[in-house]
Amino acid sequence: MIVDADAHVVETEQTWSYMEGSDKKFRPQLFSSADNPNMQYWFCEGKSVGFRPPTLTEQELIALSKETGRELNTAAGARELRDVELRLAHMDRLGIDVQVLFNTMWIARVADKPEPEIAICASWNRWMADMWKAGKNRLRYSCVVPAMTLSEAVQQMRFAKEHGAVAVSLRPFENDRHLVDPYFYPIYEEAIRLDLAIAVHIANGSPALMEQFKPRYDKMGGFAQFRVPTVITCLSVMMSELPKTFPKLRWSFVEASAQWVPWVVKEATRRSGSKGFPKLPFKDFNIYVTTETNDDFDFVLRYAGEDNLVIGTDYGHTDASSEVDAIDIFRANQELTDPVKKKILDDNPRRLYGI
Repeated sequence: MIVDADAHVVETEQTWSYMEGSDKKFRPQLFSSADNPNMQYWFCEGKSVGFRPPTLTEQELIALSKETGRELNTAAGARELRDVELRLAHMDRLGIDVQVLFNTMWIARVADKPEPEIAICASWNRWMADMWKAGKNRLRYSCVVPAMTLSEAVQQMRFAKEHGAVAVSLRPFENDRHLVDPYFYPIYEEAIRLDLAIAVHIANGSPALMEQFKPRYDKMGGFAQFRVPTVITCLSVMMSELPKTFPKLRWSFVEASAQWVPWVVKEATRRSGSKGFPKLPFKDFNIYVTTETNDDFDFVLRYAGEDNLVIGTDYGHTDASSEVDAIDIFRANQELTDPVKKKILDDNPRRLYGI
């Protein structure tokens, strides 16, 4: 089985059609930029929320693919799941059996108050439940949860588990809280009970950090806003009490490449001093990392080990991590043995996501 460990769905107005009753007033609305028709923004309660990638035509995607040297072209109906059969057919051409889908909107904060966050998360999870069913169990997903209301987060995790979810999406920072905060322990306890992984996808739910790390003088895009917090969180988790408190909990750190793994392991080892540190902490602590096709595999594998790397395409996006044909490119890598490739493409993601 070939598992795409990091694919995406781009939300549409249909995503919010699952809201009922008084929740309908929280339904996000999509507006286009007057200055740039490719840019659209979600608004909820009169405020721009979440994240929406540029809407590019097929010709623009082809041109961008040539410019970046990476295949980025996906059909709108497939990436937005308006046409599930089209998505499955594309997966067949790419040699992918199962995709684990992540949201797009939650890369940034989606609500300032608990009530709209609950409604927006619930609608997304119900939508994905239908997409999982239509996808014949090939479209699994990482559910979103209202982190401001833990009791509701747990309820939504239970619904999602029954309807195809394999993980729980949490951002490195949720408002002013970091994921090592005991505040999140009820989510971790429930994730273990439900056999769901905790997926820390590049994102940032802290408005203060988003503003502080906003690129002003360079072209590094979301590197500081999204990728750096993900790496920080991995180091924090490894050096915290979480691995001892929740030894059965599986973690994934998604879409930040894996090139940073040796740095983090060396940093944790050095900071542990005489206490010592596991030689392969990712294995000992059930931590998985998505790699990219241009990572230095020989270097990374020495510190991550063979059993804790997975790979994804970032299907549906057009950022620095996106590479629709990443699976084929990885398969063609002459520096890795076939058994190692099988682990990264098959064994490891199935163990991570309980597939």
